[in-house]
Amino acid sequence: MKICSEIKDKYFDELSVSELYEILRAREQVFIVEQNCPYFDIDGKDRYSHHLFIEREDGSCAACLRVFMKEDEPQTAQIGRVVTTERGCGLGIKILHAGVEKARMLGADEIYLEAQEYAQGFYAKEGFVTVSEPFPEDGIPHVKMRLRLISD
Repeated sequence: MKICSEIKDKYFDELSVSELYEILRAREQVFIVEQNCPYFDIDGKDRYSHHLFIEREDGSCAACLRVFMKEDEPQTAQIGRVVTTERGCGLGIKILHAGVEKARMLGADEIYLEAQEYAQGFYAKEGFVTVSEPFPEDGIPHVKMRLRLISD
């Protein structure tokens, strides 16, 4: 199935029902089924997030993430739910880069994320730095990472 090259960027209320369904389906496929990790994916943060996603020709989601401003840290954006269902073709870094650019557009000075420990190298390619020791999240080791967008 051909993957569209366009990255769509929509705030929650702009998503069609089909787009939201496909994003949630992709997240379920990777985080819950593939990783055998039952957890509450629908955590209330989607409603105030920007959703970036890449579709296949049939409308299914090949890659996605969400970006929102952290309530407890002014000027800090958070990126989460980074998913690719097509691996080895550069979609992950493409969608992550777009997420970083979206955070810049939102006026963020810094970006925060919680990465699965094994994925630290992936996020480091975009400039993220690990700022915590590993901690368990839903039974999977995670680390906190940050990317400073402006120099001090």
